[in-house]
Amino acid sequence: MPTSQRRRSINLTISEDVIDTAKSLKLNASEAAEAGLREAIARRQAELWRAENRAAIDAHNARIARQGPLLTPGWVDDEA
Repeated sequence: MPTSQRRRSINLTISEDVIDTAKSLKLNASEAAEAGLREAIARRQAELWRAENRAAIDAHNARIARQGPLLTPGWVDDEA
């Protein structure tokens, strides 16, 4: 986590059992929340990218299904 970035205080509502367990394990709730948000952001960005590029992905997959790959890797056995 870059330490040079500005930080902002916010309020979060977290289940008591979750925060109690985190405290008992001496976890830093701010760091854990930030890490979780970073993961959620990455997943959502990937979902959005796939949705935005769905037509191109589908067209590519359809072409591969019709014509096969443009190049056959050397490790592929042609006689299979």
